[in-house]
Amino acid sequence: MSEGRRVGVSPLSSAARHELDGLVRECYGELRAVAVRALKDERAATLRPTALVHEVYLRLAQLSRIEWQGTPHLLAVAARVAREALVDDARRRGRQKRDAGARVTVTLEGLEEVARERDILDVDDLLRELESIDVTAARVVELRVFGGLTVEECAAELETSASTVHRKWRAGRTWLVRELAA
Repeated sequence: MSEGRRVGVSPLSSAARHELDGLVRECYGELRAVAVRALKDERAATLRPTALVHEVYLRLAQLSRIEWQGTPHLLAVAARVAREALVDDARRRGRQKRDAGARVTVTLEGLEEVARERDILDVDDLLRELESIDVTAARVVELRVFGGLTVEECAAELETSASTVHRKWRAGRTWLVRELAA
């Protein structure tokens, strides 16, 4: 998120909650499509697409001092929250003795160069590593893979040009593919 947007972790005011509810109603189909893509062919996750969307909503409702900038902004924030929810689910399952061997995977749209389904914890670790190298590239990959945002929507969210997003997407995707192939 840009520096001008502030995010806190206390419950939303009633006006902000009303604004969030309206945005979620407006783009519920897009949020669910993102969840379906993220959980495609996933059998180990305890979350299903509708449950993931609802988990994202509940986590968004805990944010305060956020100025929603429309659907692309909501999808961008939801991408980060969905990633966190999937990682939390995978970690929780890994701690449960009876499910310790079941991996939670994520479908990586746009990364056809490598097997598209990868362990969510591995992908999260790689994105954190990429953040230490290039924060913008990591954010673009996150927005494209987890949020399903277009290049133009990423550019608007990151307050940069579409050409910069294209460049960062190519760089981040190339790095991630190389690391996943290793």
